[in-house]
Amino acid sequence: MTDLNIGTRTLGKASPLTVSTLGLGCMGMSAFYGAADEDTAIAVIHRALDLGVTFLDTADSYGPFTNERLVGKAIAGRRDEVVLATKFGRVQRPDGSVVIDGRPEYVRAACDASLQRLGVDHIDLYYQHRVDKTVPIEETVGAMAELVQAGKVRHIGLSEASAATIRRAHAVHPITALQTEYSLFTRDLEDEILPTLRELGIGLVPYSPLGRGLLTGRLEVDRLPPDDVRRTSFFPRFQGEALDANLALVAKVRELAEAKGVTPGQLALAWVLAQGDDIVPIPGTKRVTYLEENVAAASITLTEEDLAALEQAVPRGAVVGDRYGDMSPIDT
Repeated sequence: MTDLNIGTRTLGKASPLTVSTLGLGCMGMSAFYGAADEDTAIAVIHRALDLGVTFLDTADSYGPFTNERLVGKAIAGRRDEVVLATKFGRVQRPDGSVVIDGRPEYVRAACDASLQRLGVDHIDLYYQHRVDKTVPIEETVGAMAELVQAGKVRHIGLSEASAATIRRAHAVHPITALQTEYSLFTRDLEDEILPTLRELGIGLVPYSPLGRGLLTGRLEVDRLPPDDVRRTSFFPRFQGEALDANLALVAKVRELAEAKGVTPGQLALAWVLAQGDDIVPIPGTKRVTYLEENVAAASITLTEEDLAALEQAVPRGAVVGDRYGDMSPIDT
């Protein structure tokens, strides 16, 4: 695949941030899906930068902590090429349990720790990973705004926040982006959250735009590594009859992709990109081959007929199973 620049999009209007049309989600290199070899992961990140995919996404909870160190190592010497996003607030205790922490004092400490692990002097986009329902969002965002004033953070964002919370947060300091799950398989945000983002001029950064791998058409759950969390009830869509029903939907996507001469994953990514130029998906991968396949999706143009066919193949709400086994951390 020849090198190319995939172009840029702008997240946010009140506090605009220009990023590559596609980003790279780095989580899977360190957590959830079985750790990748470090050298291979760094090679993927370097290839992404070469292809113009300069919007990198990580979080302190990935690993935990190891993913930020990995990304920091990969971008050493290339910091000026990167729009770097990381997150705070999802804290894993020694016993493996997770708590959400949005206290201002924690926000400040978490940012300093992330800067150190990443080896940088500022974070381009700093997200609250999950909303702490015990701390008023105004207090958390107020602390994030102080980080902007201090020069440690350039732009701030939220992840998995409700429309009401987004409005309250945006009133304290401009929110540049909301990160949440969005794909052909996850469209609930279209009711209230997406219209709110557009009213306020906030960009959308979809994670899992390939349905955690299902929409690639390649995934074989029984061949996943033993430590891949998709094997567990944490992701109900990958279990039993739900998986069978969802794979039947993937088969329909594959038929449409073959007719268009693209892969199912490319068609699914192109669908997300076609939903608006204020949307920048961040598909993750641990392989250069799949990275290049994803990048090529940015050049696919979908016609009205293509979009209608996808709507018919995967009607909204057709996917079986919640996206998480425990949806309680989601701010609804």
